[in-house]
This record gives sequence, C-alpha cells and structure tokens, in this order.
Amino acid sequence: MTHPSLQGAQGAITDVAGIEVGHYTETRRPTGCSVVIARDGAVGGVDVRGAAPGTRETELLHPSNFVERVHAVMLSGGSAWGLDAASGAARWLEEQGVGFDIGVGRLPLVPAAVLFDLHVGDARVRPDAAAGYAACAAATRTHPAEGCVGAGTGATVGKLFGMQYAMKSGIGTASLRVDGITVGALVACNAVGDVVDPDTGRPLAGARTEDGTQLRDMRRALLRGELPGALLGGSNTTIGVIATDAVLTKPQAQRLAVVGHDGLARAINPVHTQMDGDTLFALATGAAGRTPDLVVLATMAAEAVARATVRAALAARSITTAEGLHLPGYAG
Repeated sequence: MTHPSLQGAQGAITDVAGIEVGHYTETRRPTGCSVVIARDGAVGGVDVRGAAPGTRETELLHPSNFVERVHAVMLSGGSAWGLDAASGAARWLEEQGVGFDIGVGRLPLVPAAVLFDLHVGDARVRPDAAAGYAACAAATRTHPAEGCVGAGTGATVGKLFGMQYAMKSGIGTASLRVDGITVGALVACNAVGDVVDPDTGRPLAGARTEDGTQLRDMRRALLRGELPGALLGGSNTTIGVIATDAVLTKPQAQRLAVVGHDGLARAINPVHTQMDGDTLFALATGAAGRTPDLVVLATMAAEAVARATVRAALAARSITTAEGLHLPGYAG
C-alpha cells in the first residue's frame, strides 16, 4: 500500500536557499539527532505547545530579546540528555567560522528540542555532543533521508493505550513554493496520538487494536469510552523546523512557528497533550529578498508541517528491539 504522500515530488526543507540538513543515526540502539543549519544565519522564532518540552536557548528567540539570527537548530532523541547534541553542533560551527561576531571570535547560536525515545532499546545510549558534531559534518543541501534516521530513529506514535500497541514513526520533510517563495519543514514525530491523513482524518499510523492487525482510531476510541493506559508524562513529543527564504522580522518568524502548529493539529490526533512537548522552530533566511503576503506564508507553513509529519510516519519501517518490543511501520 502506497499513500499519495509518498508518491511524486514532495520537496524538502533543503529546497529553501541557505538551509542544510544532517542526520546522525546511532547504531547501538534506535536513537539519533538531526540538525538544520543556516550558515549565514537566519531570523528565528519558536513556539512550544506541548506541556512537557525539552528545549535549549528558546528564550533568545523571543521577539523582545536581543539576538536576531541563529545558525542552526538541533532536533534530538534521548530526552533531556539529548540536548547535549547542540553543544557538538556549536563546536562544529565554530570550527567553520560560523556564528555571531563577538569580537574575539564567532559564537554559534544553536537552539534545540528533544523527544523522548528512551523506551525503545537501551536508555543508557543517547545522542551526545559527538553525535551533534557528526550530524553537522554530514549536513548537505540534498534531499535529507526520511523515516528511521536521525532524530526520528527511535520515534513512535500511538502510545496512549500502551507501547505494545504503538507503531514506528520517524522524521519527514516537505516543501512548497508559491509566487517565488519557498517554505519547507522537517518534523520528527514521536506523538502519543495517531498520525492522520490531513485531508480525510483517516488514521495512517498509531494505536493498534489488541490483536495488532488494525488501527484503533484513537479519537473515536476515546470518545466511545476506552481508557488510556498508564503513561510516563513527557514520554512523547513532536519537534520540527519550518524554514523559508522570505524576508521576515523576528515577530513574523515567531508567528510562522505558531501557525506551523496548525499543521500538527491536522496530522496528529490528539496533539499538544500533557504528555507531549511539541515544539516548532521557524527560520527565515531572507534569500528570496522580499516579504510575501503573510496569510499565504502561514498557509504554506501549516501545509508543509502537515505533509512532513505524515511523511515521518509513512516512511518508517518496522523494528524489533533486543528487549523484544515489536513496532510495525507503515513502510513495512
């Protein structure tokens, strides 16, 4: 079975001029990190909607704060330990001469967000500074790999009724171009909810029935009175980056991150729960040289996020951990 979101040219966040993406995929257990680099700097914004986030340097992106441009965003597995990957990215960027000029050198600014994948394999293995450095060293302008790579390596979806009924997810990307402006997104989907088709609401990946052969349809299951299982708070989260070549101010970049969550709401149900730390960053490189109509730009951002989220689930392949946990993936 092939979903339309895996057919044809869907684009990638690297279609945005000035953006590179690199993955590091851990081989000892399913985890990893992914970095989005803007070597020349990009005006940044962020919006955190989930109630259990794990982030670094998000306050510097507030519109009232001094710093205008950042140089990379790190997305990582490993929960709070995974934030260390951003330190490795900062070291790599410094070696490349990338960063904010502080007179005595250049200081790379690398906001980050993490997802919780510690229940998939040996939790003692998680991304560190060396992993973040390696992700940067692997960064290119080509279409990034999708599925069980980078920050999506240990991602899962549909966990509300227990991990034994969940499915494998991953990381996905998409882009759109309208009137000479490009918007792209990179999303690592580790949601407690189902991933659904944004056009029909039909579940694509998520909580399975007790015999494991069908999707339960979490929204309808909850509404008919099925009770969630006992879950550790914060053990989920969808994180991602929206990038555009439009010229934006810092408040406009923050607004782009805000409206990007509309795309998550179209593609994940339920979303933004107390068990998720859903966080989206926005980067504006300004390479297009102009500012488009902001309603159009917002519509593009939400659509890119929705498409990237769907691709994160549909590109994921099945895994069985050493501990015997089997997680089927849409891609087989």
